[in-house]
Amino acid sequence: MKQQATKTVDTEFLRIAYLEDGPSDGWPVILVHGYPYDVHAFEADAGILAAEGARVLRPYVRGYGPTRFLSDETRRNGQQAARALDVIQFSSALGLARPILGGFDWGGNACCVAAALWPDQVGGLVSYAGYDVIDVEKQRSPVEVSLERVCWYQHLFQTERGRMCLQKSRADIGRTLWREWSPNWAFDEETFERTAAAFDNPDFVDIVISAYRIMHGNERGDPLLQPLEDRLAQHPPIIVPSITIDGTADPLKPGGTADHAYLFTGPHEHRSLSVGHNVPQEAPGEFAKAVLKIRRGMVD
Repeated sequence: MKQQATKTVDTEFLRIAYLEDGPSDGWPVILVHGYPYDVHAFEADAGILAAEGARVLRPYVRGYGPTRFLSDETRRNGQQAARALDVIQFSSALGLARPILGGFDWGGNACCVAAALWPDQVGGLVSYAGYDVIDVEKQRSPVEVSLERVCWYQHLFQTERGRMCLQKSRADIGRTLWREWSPNWAFDEETFERTAAAFDNPDFVDIVISAYRIMHGNERGDPLLQPLEDRLAQHPPIIVPSITIDGTADPLKPGGTADHAYLFTGPHEHRSLSVGHNVPQEAPGEFAKAVLKIRRGMVD
């Protein structure tokens, strides 16, 4: 499998590594991965979109792959506002004009937050799953026992034992989650190992632990970002053209997210696919189809 050249661009806090496909003057698309995935999740979608004239950017999010913090003094913070701001600053650093954003897992969260807080800088949104903005206050309350069981890794990461486990077994945890979240996807070891290489980033453990502890209300986020989190707590609607996707075999999203529709006040469409959590690799091309529909003005 040919290794694609990695590029970098500096933002306020990061030197973000990314893959780029398509013409340099093409219409811009940013595809954002989550945990425990990386930029290779969107390989098929990037190729389809590039062939349609898009300039497709796939950044390694903070804590992954060759992406690095510019200063040792910067807090290794995984909260949603920080990760969304990374997307906006990445777009600005590359001089992109209102890119269409697409993401799943952490990437869906970051793209939804970016679209909700900075709609004037976003041309459209493809989100797995639904209105993926974390309600930190709601996270303090338990959910159904069956879902609490699925989220075992989040509970583990609240403890120092969990930090040590992630430090020692980051690939094993990732492989286990791939299998649990995508029960019908028969990925091979080569596919997983190519992604797992991105977990060797020196900030990976700190970012992952921070993300889940802040999400559960067990760690304070950056005070400078609190005004953004306060706005998110009010559930601001997403006004940009949006397509949301569910995977009906995803144990993390039992029942799906179709009921989030009221939070999208711009053009919106919801789709359900017979896949698990990793939509880009389980259903290659579906993100690209959604991006292209937004590009066409939501017209088939």
